[in-house]
Amino acid sequence: MRPECKILATAASIAFALPFAASAGHNEAKDVAAIQDVVEKFRTSIIQRDKPTFTGLFFSEKPERVTWQFVVDDARLARVQKTKPEARKARHLAKVNYLTFIDSIVSSEKSSEEVFSDIRIDTDGEVGSVDFDYQFLADGKQTNWGREKWHLLRTEAGWKIISVIWSVHDPVGDR
Repeated sequence: MRPECKILATAASIAFALPFAASAGHNEAKDVAAIQDVVEKFRTSIIQRDKPTFTGLFFSEKPERVTWQFVVDDARLARVQKTKPEARKARHLAKVNYLTFIDSIVSSEKSSEEVFSDIRIDTDGEVGSVDFDYQFLADGKQTNWGREKWHLLRTEAGWKIISVIWSVHDPVGDR
């Protein structure tokens, strides 16, 4: 490559990279703290079976306007397909949403808790994302675990969750 072409190629790659670096999340402390508060309210509302607090964390009162989607790992899929051959790794189920999730917790005789670890937050002050490892516990026993990711919007009423996706793995002893 001719020297002037190398200079142009380098300049072009720097110019292309700059807009992305400049627009990266700012992660100001007040925004991170506000999103951490959403995470904590999510967690404690499950433990306390507090449906009003839980549902208030979401962007819309209409669950169909909030993405709520899981994907199972291959081992869990194979186990489930033994009794339900139609099972798939990821399938949109309209009846599976944040409202039916909290309703199942509130109506259950078992205690429920979602334990979070390795929490990462990224935000520019208007949009945000949270991802973490989770364990879901029923009566203190792990029922599944995986990685969970949320997208949030900062609205006039504060930070609201607009999408939740997560992987589902069986507990190690159940594989």
